[in-house]
Amino acid sequence: MPKILVADDEQGIREMLEIYLQRESFEVTCAPDGEAALSLCRKTPFDVVIADIKMPRMDGISLLHAVREFSPDTIFIMITAFGSFETAKESMHENAYDYITKPFNVEDIKAKIDAALKQRQEAAVPLTDGSSEEMENRGETCYDMIGQSKEMKKIFDLIQRAASSKSTVLITGESGTGKELVARAIHYHSNRVDNPFVVINCGGIPDTLLESELFGYKKGAFTGAMKDKKGFLEVAQWGTLFLDEVGELPLSLQVKLLRAVQDKSFTPVGGTDEVQVDVRIISATNKDLEEKVVDGTFREDLYYRLNVIHVAIPPLRERKEDIPLLADFFLKKYTQEMQKDITSISSYALDFLMNYAFPGNVRELENIIERGVALAKTSIMLPESIGLAQRKTAGDQEAPSNGVCEIRVPEEGVALDNLVAAYEKSYIEEALSRAGGSITGAAKLLNITFRSMRYRLQKLEIDEKQFKK
Repeated sequence: MPKILVADDEQGIREMLEIYLQRESFEVTCAPDGEAALSLCRKTPFDVVIADIKMPRMDGISLLHAVREFSPDTIFIMITAFGSFETAKESMHENAYDYITKPFNVEDIKAKIDAALKQRQEAAVPLTDGSSEEMENRGETCYDMIGQSKEMKKIFDLIQRAASSKSTVLITGESGTGKELVARAIHYHSNRVDNPFVVINCGGIPDTLLESELFGYKKGAFTGAMKDKKGFLEVAQWGTLFLDEVGELPLSLQVKLLRAVQDKSFTPVGGTDEVQVDVRIISATNKDLEEKVVDGTFREDLYYRLNVIHVAIPPLRERKEDIPLLADFFLKKYTQEMQKDITSISSYALDFLMNYAFPGNVRELENIIERGVALAKTSIMLPESIGLAQRKTAGDQEAPSNGVCEIRVPEEGVALDNLVAAYEKSYIEEALSRAGGSITGAAKLLNITFRSMRYRLQKLEIDEKQFKK
């Protein structure tokens, strides 16, 4: 049972979190201020400390620093009553795991605790020793990266070799293939594992803020700069900086980043003194950087500096041998989370998965299985639960003119009635959705009569009362 310490000077918040987290099977202790929390931490090792940034006697940031000295593995989630961009980020610059702003939803706290504990657990999972026999038998590695295809085994081997190197790494691949998972695996199996892994989404921060977020700034550098602030590059000192969507970096910042990569130094915004850093840079993109170099939107010299080791993650449609393994992993994950008794995926549901193109890759597969677990009514997941019957299969960009997809009967056969019913239900649900819940509109989309539509709803046990005429 994970041990949680809640440190907050508001009694109502302490009591609310204590009741909720105990109900969620955590062992919870509470403290009214930072000094009391520090005293408890010296006596008992806690897995997670949830601390308010503003507390009497000792604030949350000071508590974090003090506990880090004797318990570096304790996870800190900070609470702040200030919703501004600057203050809300303060705890992250001090190496807290995450933060949450008041007022908050207790379920959000639970989600952050689960994610933090999961990350720490996965960080402790060793990679294989690289032997061909072990790779053949294992077929998976850390951070939910699972695969038995030869393409993924090459990725696993490259991760191991990249982890032992100091060189920059460029990870490419379509959205949803797991680029950040690869970056984390490299970091957590390198000699930088005890230092920060810092993520910055280059496409998710406005250009006007990106420079100060990446390089930091000095007091008075611009209006509102009331004190010095470390940038993500300095926060990642001795660790790893992961530049996600690096292709979105504006040209003006590419020059400054190039110098930081080459010289291991940079100047904060508004500063005059250089800051020396020892940080490993891992970048990721779903864009063709070589094409961006050609059209002049990405510097060629920066591209070669970032692309010393290249990890190209193949899309899921090019490694279909991994689909059953991944589907089974996600099935177990979500049946446990939702406490449902689903033992397997039916052969014809798996057949749909194997023939689907997965434009969203592994992320989409996970979403499909999660939905399937939530909707499944039987101990075996059927096609109607995963909702793929109405989607295009791999290689079938357009359905044939007669509306019939290519048929492939597996060796073990199929349950035809269930399969037809699953197809029918999926089409009806999709039509109702497109028609805005109108039975008449859905019937027109399916080229059947209103009466026939009602009959099919009754046959498939779909309550028509939830829809309009």
